[in-house]
Amino acid sequence: MMKRLGMALLLVMVMAMSFGCAKKQVAVTPENASGSTAVVEAPADNNYNGGSMDMDSQATEGQLAEEIAAAAVVMADAPIYFDFDKFDIKPEYRTVLKHNAMMLKKYPMMRVLLEGHTDSRGTSEYNLALGERRARTVQEYLIVLGVPATQLEIVSYGEERPAVQGSSEAAWAKNRRAEFKLIK
Repeated sequence: MMKRLGMALLLVMVMAMSFGCAKKQVAVTPENASGSTAVVEAPADNNYNGGSMDMDSQATEGQLAEEIAAAAVVMADAPIYFDFDKFDIKPEYRTVLKHNAMMLKKYPMMRVLLEGHTDSRGTSEYNLALGERRARTVQEYLIVLGVPATQLEIVSYGEERPAVQGSSEAAWAKNRRAEFKLIK
């Protein structure tokens, strides 16, 4: 419901701005994939057609926004898990990373934040450093797969944002991860 409302509001804004000043064009930014309504003014094009948009271009922009949103959801739901005190990528997660790299290359305007997390064992300083190494390892792997570094940022939260509360091996295993978050 919110997604449709956001898309409708975006279309209304784009159409309203297209009837305004002929010196500027409206460019829809990838941030709109998250449901926000950010609009950026682009420099004027000498071939500007006065703001008329045909139905095909409206549908295409809407489809692109929906595709980017879908790609972001797929990436956000696929954390990369690590072994205790390790930051190397397990073979079973390489397929996930290849898929995420494909999505990022398909949508070069999409940017993601790679979050590194740890379990609660160890000092805060050590866990922050380990979380950063995990995020950086994922970043470097994606770059090797052809994703431009400009699409990727990293941050470490260490043990500060656990996915699961608890002091069992099962809980700790879910907290040792790297996650993909769409940058808005």
